[in-house]
Amino acid sequence: MLDLAGDLRRWLEEGREFAVATVVSVGGSAPRGPGAALAVDGDGTVVGSVSGGCVEGAVYDLCQESLADGRARTERFGYSDEDAFAVGLTCGGTIEVLVTPVGAGSPVRPVLESALADLPGGGPGALA
Repeated sequence: MLDLAGDLRRWLEEGREFAVATVVSVGGSAPRGPGAALAVDGDGTVVGSVSGGCVEGAVYDLCQESLADGRARTERFGYSDEDAFAVGLTCGGTIEVLVTPVGAGSPVRPVLESALADLPGGGPGALA
């Protein structure tokens, strides 16, 4: 998610509402590892990637749903033998994505603001 830090910091400063989708686990072959992130703001602007394109559309929709109802959600994506053309990872692996809404009144917002303010330019960081 560190690759999104600059964009998220700017969105917070501008008062934008957004949702962040983060890969929390992978199984088998997957295009991106844990920590890969995608964010969508209320206007539909997207930054980042969770899968290199395989499931970005479905994750975008999940972000929009989280923005609309203010609820976090998780979703697992993988290759489906029954329907090879369904949304999934053609590489044969699975990813689990956590979508977190960051609305104006969200308890996540001040935590994220603090974490991003304290991050050095592109260095490693952690939240506890």
